[in-house]
Amino acid sequence: MPDSTRLAHDAVHPFPPHVGERLARGLGQLGLDADLKTPLLAYVSLLTRWNKAYNLTAVRDPRDMVNVHLLDSLAALPHARGPRILDVGTGPGLPGIPLALTRPDWQFVLLDSGIKKTRFLRQVVMELGLGNVEVVHSRVENYRPDQGFDTVMSRAFSATGTFTRVAGHLCGPGGQLLAMKGRDADNDPEGLPAGWSVVATHSLRVPGLSAVRHLVEIKKDS
Repeated sequence: MPDSTRLAHDAVHPFPPHVGERLARGLGQLGLDADLKTPLLAYVSLLTRWNKAYNLTAVRDPRDMVNVHLLDSLAALPHARGPRILDVGTGPGLPGIPLALTRPDWQFVLLDSGIKKTRFLRQVVMELGLGNVEVVHSRVENYRPDQGFDTVMSRAFSATGTFTRVAGHLCGPGGQLLAMKGRDADNDPEGLPAGWSVVATHSLRVPGLSAVRHLVEIKKDS
């Protein structure tokens, strides 16, 4: 985890106390370390600052970012398998940055075709000292790493079938795809390409959000 003393001095915007309290409460409900609050707020501070010029997210209020972005991303953690994680269409780093802060022992690649988003993410990696994160500017169809991933995930990237078709080649042996979805699970097996199956659809309860989120787990047929 990054040095919280440096983060507190350099990166964390002086949010009203209730923002940190909301995050601390949510971390407790997810069973996560309260010490994550400082680096996660540092990330929200950077996102808030850059969002004014780069329009990285439609969510503007840091209070809403806590639930809609941070805790929503972290709710998927129990279903991710490391140590190699790929976040496809990561946008401003969701779910990749919150997960990378939580699991410094895993290696994360954050992939996006937007130059403004990847520029922002490289700044996040530098300022938060994230040695376990690599930012890649590429379309997913064109990305050909030397090694596959244990988990390839996306958050509102595309329809599940499309996600499987364009990102399935990035799974390593025994790897899984995780598609984060909203109220509509979008888990129709008829939409998947041949050789792939939905093995589970998980309902996620995100602290502070009334709406149910879903996580669709997809694997290649053995």
